[in-house]
Amino acid sequence: MLALLHTSPVHVPVFDALRDTDAPGLPLRHLVRPELLAAARESGPDAVAEKVAGELGALVRAGAGAVLCTCSTLGTVAEAAGPALGVPVLRVDRPMAAEAVATGSRIAVLASVESTLAPTTELIADEARRAGRTARVRTVLVPDAWERFTAGDQEGSLAAVADAVRRVREAGGVDALVLAQASMAPAAERFADGGVPVLASPRSGLRAAARLAGQ
Repeated sequence: MLALLHTSPVHVPVFDALRDTDAPGLPLRHLVRPELLAAARESGPDAVAEKVAGELGALVRAGAGAVLCTCSTLGTVAEAAGPALGVPVLRVDRPMAAEAVATGSRIAVLASVESTLAPTTELIADEARRAGRTARVRTVLVPDAWERFTAGDQEGSLAAVADAVRRVREAGGVDALVLAQASMAPAAERFADGGVPVLASPRSGLRAAARLAGQ
């Protein structure tokens, strides 16, 4: 079984659909804890590290063979809890970061939540070190996207993200654009035009976690 820690319920059907196409038959267990992201935004991810570890431990005791954390803000503390749990713990954006580093050294990170920018930048730097490459990261906070998302206006949120992507692409000077949060992923589908790649995390993250779970 693969367990998934989410901070929004909208991710549950997204990852169920990805499982059906990319890892059919893999049992999933979803745990949604929006309060963890709220606390991390207020006090920083380290402030909720113990709570995150506790939630992951409960998932392991329930039979999880691997855990996927779909919240980029909590990804670092989730992975840090892994060694003590005895099962693989993967942050959903790590495979995406590895792909970005392989694409080129100039990477733009777009996020709708400011607390996501530092963890994602650090993740890309980590993947660059692993690959023996260099990475120069610029960050872009997309205004109003998170507010629209939490208000239920997903289309408005995605439109804001897409507009930000267009501006970065037009400005040039980047080899890859990274959408830092899983909630931003549908915007990437609007840029499958052969230009500067726009990378999202859910599909690559789910595939990697499925392999860890033995699927």
